[in-house]
Amino acid sequence: MPNLKTWFVEIRPHFLLLTPVCVFSGVAVAVYELHSLNVLHFGLAFLGALLAHISVNVLNDYFDYRSGVDLKAKRTPFSGGSGILPAGLLSPRSVYLFGVACLLAVILIGIYFIYKYRLEILPVGILGVVVIYLYTTHITKNTLLCAIAPGLGFGPLMVLGTYFTQTGNYTLAAIMASMVPGFLISNLLLLNQFPDIEADMVASRRHLPIAVGRQNSAKVYAGLISATYLWLISLVAFKVLPLTALLGLITLPLGLKAVRGVLKYSDDIDNLIPFMGYNTLVTLLTPLLMGVGILVASV
Repeated sequence: MPNLKTWFVEIRPHFLLLTPVCVFSGVAVAVYELHSLNVLHFGLAFLGALLAHISVNVLNDYFDYRSGVDLKAKRTPFSGGSGILPAGLLSPRSVYLFGVACLLAVILIGIYFIYKYRLEILPVGILGVVVIYLYTTHITKNTLLCAIAPGLGFGPLMVLGTYFTQTGNYTLAAIMASMVPGFLISNLLLLNQFPDIEADMVASRRHLPIAVGRQNSAKVYAGLISATYLWLISLVAFKVLPLTALLGLITLPLGLKAVRGVLKYSDDIDNLIPFMGYNTLVTLLTPLLMGVGILVASV
C-alpha cells in the first residue's frame, strides 16, 4: 500500500514552487489596480493553479513511463522524472487516474468562475486543459509548440487566470506582466531538456535541444534571459508597471552567471547542473521580486 510520502514524491513538490510565484504575479497586478483582494477567489485560484501543476507533473510522469523515456533518462535534480513508476512504487493506472482527477478538479473550479464572471475566462481555461493533457504526448513532438507551451501555461494562462479571478477582466498591465514568468519558465524547461536528449528521442520528441543541438539551444537560452530583463525594463519605461517593479532586476547578476555557465557547459551535463540551479533561482525570484515591487506601489 503506497504511503503519503510516495505520493508526495510523485507530484514533484520542488517544481511546485513555480505555482505560488505565478499566482502571486497575477494577484500583485490585480491589487495594484484595484487596491483590494478577494480572499476567497485568491484561495480558489491558487488551489486551481496548484492542482493544474500537479496534474501536468503526474501525467508527464505517467506518459514518460509508458513511452520508455523514464527508463532511459539520466535523473538530475532538475529533470528525469520522479523515479516512482520505474521503481514500481505506484501503479501506472493509479498515477494516471490521480492526474486526471486533479485536472477535473481544476475544471470544477473553472466552472465556479464561469458562474461568477460568465464566459470570459473560458478561453484561458480550455487552452490550459489542452496544454496540460497533451503536453507530453503531442506538444513535445513539435519544436515550436514545445518551446512555447511551458511559458504560455505558467505565464499568460496562470497569471492572467489568477488576475481574472480578482477582476473579471483582462488588462494590458496583466498581459504584459505575465510575459516575465512566461519567458523564464519556457527557458527553464528548455534548459532542463539538455540532460534528456537521448532519452527523449526514444519517444520521438522534437524539442529544441534535439532539433538544433545543445550549443545552439544555449544561445536561445541566453537570448531569452536577456529578453526577460529588457521586457521588464520596457514595461516600467512605458509606465505599464510601476517603477518599483524593477526589483525584479536584483536577479540580473545571477542571470548573467547562469548564462555564462550554460554557454560554456552546454555539452557537459555534470558541470552544467549547478548553473541549472542558478537558472531555477532566477526563474523563481525574478517574478517574485517584480510582484513585491508592484505590491509596494499599491500601498
